[in-house]
Formats: sequence, C-alpha cells, structure tokens
Amino acid sequence: MHNVTAPFKKTLLLLFVIACTVITGGPFLWVAALSLRTTPEIFDHPYSFPMHPHFGKFLKAWTQANYGQYFWNSTLVVVSAVFLATLLGAMAAHGLVRYPFRGTRATRFLILSGMMLPPQMLVLSLFQIMFSLRLYNSLTGLIVVYVATQLPMTIYILESFFAHIPQDLFDAARLDGYADFEIFWRIALPIGTPAVLTTALLNFIMLWNEFLYAVVLLTDNSKRTLPLGIMFFMGGHQIDVGMMATGLMITIFPVLLLYAFFSETMIKGMTAGAVR
Repeated sequence: MHNVTAPFKKTLLLLFVIACTVITGGPFLWVAALSLRTTPEIFDHPYSFPMHPHFGKFLKAWTQANYGQYFWNSTLVVVSAVFLATLLGAMAAHGLVRYPFRGTRATRFLILSGMMLPPQMLVLSLFQIMFSLRLYNSLTGLIVVYVATQLPMTIYILESFFAHIPQDLFDAARLDGYADFEIFWRIALPIGTPAVLTTALLNFIMLWNEFLYAVVLLTDNSKRTLPLGIMFFMGGHQIDVGMMATGLMITIFPVLLLYAFFSETMIKGMTAGAVR
C-alpha cells in the first residue's frame, strides 16, 4: 500500500509546485514579453510573444522617460535606509537580548507595536512630522521614514537569532578585555551574519517596491522613486503599454539579481536555528 501511495503523493506535490510556478512566474514572463514589444504590436496581437524584440526600448526608457533618474533615486534611498535600519536594528536586538533591564518588556512591546499599525494610519502623522522638520519632499526625509518603519521587523527577526548565541562566548570575550561595543562588532555581528543579510535583503525588497510613503512625501519629479515614477508615467501615457512594461522590468531586475546571488543566504538565515 505504501509503494502505491508514495508515487501518487509525489505526483500531487509536483503538480502543486508546477501550479504555484505558473501562478507566480506567469505574470513576470508576461511583463517581460510585453517589455520587448511596442504598443501597436501589443494591440494588434495581445497574446503573442516578441518575434522581433525591441531591446532599444530599455535605453529609451532610461534616458527619455526619466527612468534613469528614478532608478538612482530609489537606489540612494533604499540602500541608505536598508543599511541604517539593519545596523540600528542589530544593535537594538543585541541590546535587548544581552542587557535586560526593568523596562525591557515594555520597550520591546513599544518597538514591536510599530508592526501592528497599517501604513495608512501612519501617513498623516509622518507627513506632519516631516513637514515640521523641513524634511518634506526630500530624499533624506524618505530615508528617515523608511528606517523608522523597517526597524520593528528588523529587531524582531534579529532578536530571536541573537538570543540563541551562547552566553559563554560573550563571557569569554569579556574576560579577554573586550568592551561592550567590541563584543557586538566582533562576536554577535559576525555570528549573526546570515540573519543580518537575510533581514537586509527582506528590507531591500520591501522598500524597493514601496509606494505609499513615497507618493505622500515626494512631489518633485526629479526626486521620484521608481514605483512613483511608473505611476506618473501611467497617468501621462495611458496607452503606451509597451513602455510601461519596460519600466516595470527595470524595476524588477535589481530584485531578481539580488535573489539570484543571495537566495541561499536568505534561506539559511530564515531557517537558522540555535548557534552551536
């Protein structure tokens, strides 16, 4: 009986994996095909593949459609925010785990409460704060907002990982004369590298595609990020489907590149258990 059901279960699992691949990967392949075709070609034959790919559309989108400026704005904002959020989050997670105090639980609750509020509830308050600090309509202000909104998740992920690092390592480092800051840089951070990299990649993916805060806090065309630039391009060129698809591929490509190189690191960081 076992020999009969085992192939059946494998077949069901394979069919499930194929279905998930089609559902998730199908839209990406469709956008990739549209990005290599012109809008007239798409309207004439909506469901055909590009017989004569127009790779020059990417150069046109980069230069004439201002996607190049949007790309560098997104890169500056997201890379800066991810670096600061990951560094500050790692420090905070290490401090909460290794240096408990009377208000540790209350502090942890206040930090993690930021994960409970939907972004729509924070937009008005963030708008008022950025305007009062004269950071409204600036990339610096958007970086500050991104760091603040990603810190709770960063601390939540890294705290659970740092908690599994044996206390004996820190005691031995203290006996060797390491200060608290040196213990973090030389012990906790190197050991927690898989979790830190995983958190940084997750933050990058989330912030690279972020739209709500950007559309509220940025108004100048020269400061728009890629998702915001695509939205305004859609508003001004509602029938240029091919160029919009090209812009979407420019947005998707960095995320695919990161995942191609660091997918194993992400899996190790997300499945890491107790540190031996």
